[in-house]
Amino acid sequence: MSGRIAYFDCFSGISGDMCLGALVDAGLPFEELRAALAELPVGGYEITAERVASKGVTGTQVKVTLREEQPHRHLSHIADIIGASTLSAAVKERAIAVFRLLAEAEAKVHGSTPEEVHFHEVGAVDAIVDIVGTCFGLEGLGVTRTYASALPAGHGKVRTAHGLLPVPAPATLELMRRVNAPLRDVPVEGEMVTPTGAALLASFATFAQPRMRLQEIGYGFGQKEFPWPNVLRLWLGESLAQGLDADEVSVIEANLDDTTGEMLGAAMESLLAAGALDVYFTPIQMKKNRPAVKLSVIASLEREATLAERMLRETTTLGVRVARMGRYKADRWQEEVSTPWGTVRVKVKALDDERVAAPEYDDCRRLAQEHGVSVWEVWQAARAAAQER
Repeated sequence: MSGRIAYFDCFSGISGDMCLGALVDAGLPFEELRAALAELPVGGYEITAERVASKGVTGTQVKVTLREEQPHRHLSHIADIIGASTLSAAVKERAIAVFRLLAEAEAKVHGSTPEEVHFHEVGAVDAIVDIVGTCFGLEGLGVTRTYASALPAGHGKVRTAHGLLPVPAPATLELMRRVNAPLRDVPVEGEMVTPTGAALLASFATFAQPRMRLQEIGYGFGQKEFPWPNVLRLWLGESLAQGLDADEVSVIEANLDDTTGEMLGAAMESLLAAGALDVYFTPIQMKKNRPAVKLSVIASLEREATLAERMLRETTTLGVRVARMGRYKADRWQEEVSTPWGTVRVKVKALDDERVAAPEYDDCRRLAQEHGVSVWEVWQAARAAAQER
């Protein structure tokens, strides 16, 4: 894989205008951003950017000011507005996907449907500018993968069209829930993650700090005042391994010397069902010369706590160990190929121009049993079909 990595360091939260400020501060020419947004068939707003210094940090603050009252728009209206622009297909597709996710969250908390949602809660034009501008900015800076830190949940109340609501706002919290976003507490009251900011990250960010070679840093200022600089930090760089994706995982382990094979098997099934990336056993020797088993679980960072609790519930252990490890990943995807006995799913691994295909064993076994042939015959036929493709 090629392209740059973007990491949103949300230590003071995230909003749409903070995203725009961070992108401009990291090198996106503001006039290019303004010209791109002018391609949208909407008006009645003004967008400005200025240098701001606060509490020892200097960055960029982007503001969207409404000059005219805006109508309440549905998802279909916003999709039409974005689709009618001359922006790239990738930017339009990504921006519409963000709005669709936001509409689904709003509909869930308000007991409606995505098609019926009015976008008054996110300012309509403000949100269009913020979301389309962020998608354009990421493309303009050559970003192909996006990551984000844990989000400050905040607490208190926020005034909305529905009156005072708790922080995080219900739609924001629903977006966080959908992607299992890691949350942390902060010692101030106020909304720190807006629905627009949450929708952007929920749509295309992985909540992990990537292994990267840092190239640029952008500081995007928000409009609230906190005891610290109220900025969103954007890190731009490249992967430490060209052609590979890089991230971090949790390895959760426990030593077990007082359980049965049946219970271990049940624990593995439960952990995999709860979202573990992998589960495996290692024979070990414990105190008093007892033969035992080390249970290891590989988990995404956002599933770490859930799977640690599941291990405590499903096994006899009194505690688990957790370590964070970096990993490199080849690009991969799944395809379907045809064999004389039926269709088989094939996992394809890509490294530069090399492709390696691995047929799914369960598909091969099922077809072999149905047609009275060996699994090996089906497997070979599926692999050959994948290589020909």
